[in-house]
Amino acid sequence: MSKLEVERTLVLFKPDTVQRGLVGEILTRFERVGLKVVGTKMIFPDRDHYYRHYEDIGQMVTRRGQQAFDVTLEMMQVGPVIAMVLEGVESVALVRKMVGGTEPKSAAPGTIRGDFSHMSFEYADGKKKGIPNLIHASGDAEEATKEIGHWFSADEIYSYEIAHERFVR
Repeated sequence: MSKLEVERTLVLFKPDTVQRGLVGEILTRFERVGLKVVGTKMIFPDRDHYYRHYEDIGQMVTRRGQQAFDVTLEMMQVGPVIAMVLEGVESVALVRKMVGGTEPKSAAPGTIRGDFSHMSFEYADGKKKGIPNLIHASGDAEEATKEIGHWFSADEIYSYEIAHERFVR
């Protein structure tokens, strides 16, 4: 039997989420399941910041190719993002489950992408544009640690207790 871990994970509310005014509604979903916001800020990163995030950490060129990487960086630079660190029991897997599949068209109803977006990879690729899928969520605990270190300094992460913790920890 493995020990359940309290983890931290990075969530980015992408420019399409910010510009559509969906941040509060989506954040509410994370808070309702008991995830705790331990870091948050609005930021308008430059290409170098995104390059480090998507390639140095996420190895997107290797996984999806140069064109997908280029259109993603272009799409991410159309406006600010809200970066958050969420904390909770097995938060990385929980957040990924709540967010849904990367392709909005295929994301299950009830997930964030399934409920608030609909574009297919085929359509986006045909238009040579990034896919507006609302959220970035860390892929695993190791990636989360690297991403949090890239987006936040140690003094931007806070420790405090929320009521939910009494019931689950």
